[in-house]
Amino acid sequence: MGAMLHLRMITPSGRTDEVVLLIEKTVGTTHLVVLPGAARDPAGDVVMCDVAREAGDELLAGLRELGIDTTGSIAVESIDLSLSERADRAEADAPGEGADAVLWEQLTDATHEESTLSVTYLAFITLATMIAACGVVLDNAILIVGAMAVGPEFGPLAGLSTAIVRRRPRLALRSLIALLVGFAAAMAVTVAFSLFMDAVDLFSQEQLMADRPNTGFIYAPDWFSFVVAVLAGIAGTLSLTSAKSGALVGVAISVTTIPAAANAAVALSYGDTKQTWGSTEQLLLNLLGIIVAGTLTLLAQKWFWSRQPKNAP
Repeated sequence: MGAMLHLRMITPSGRTDEVVLLIEKTVGTTHLVVLPGAARDPAGDVVMCDVAREAGDELLAGLRELGIDTTGSIAVESIDLSLSERADRAEADAPGEGADAVLWEQLTDATHEESTLSVTYLAFITLATMIAACGVVLDNAILIVGAMAVGPEFGPLAGLSTAIVRRRPRLALRSLIALLVGFAAAMAVTVAFSLFMDAVDLFSQEQLMADRPNTGFIYAPDWFSFVVAVLAGIAGTLSLTSAKSGALVGVAISVTTIPAAANAAVALSYGDTKQTWGSTEQLLLNLLGIIVAGTLTLLAQKWFWSRQPKNAP
């Protein structure tokens, strides 16, 4: 059984027939249920159905055209298990493959949430940068990998790519603020952290300036760094659009954003302008690569899906 979605809608009584007709006309839908007058807040009818993931975006777009998102509500959830021959037929009838389908509303909502400049987001990005600071001073690759996995910066990066493709300036601004404020705050705190660690003799400038075979690449950006960032951006975007979130961990530990910010902060605390600037270049190069790759991946997915056969009654 492939990916199926469950939709639950509250519709004004006067629009229920239009909603039902839209669902019945959409290839890939099944298990239609109508409960007249069941909704109380807002008042109206409750309509439920299951739809193949590959038909979901078209159905959601039609429901929004009917204004159900403003006059009622639309709730969508993934079905982990559905034992139904009708569901099997619905998915087989729907054009395309569920793994290739992009639910744009779901993607926009997810990236909007991940791009929120919250206390939790600031805490994670700051802690990740501080962990990475320990990693660069000790030349410890394990700490660097751990810091990469903790860092939450891919959310705003994905939000920015989504905003560009969907032409959502508010989401773009929200994502950009989360990125800039997040990294600025994390680096400022890490500078203070580095000074404290130096004061208690746990950090030293000699460690930072010493030969670091495991972490020296962090302040030496090159085209290879950009290539890796682009590949990671593609993988991360595909992970989000296909709901394969497990791949995001691999993406997180393949780019040098958090470690570069940490190295820049530690170098700044010691007045080492060469490493500070090199690490900043590394950070900006990785951010640019991920944004460009994410945007182009979403555009490619949008183009590819537009070439798929449309649902027909």
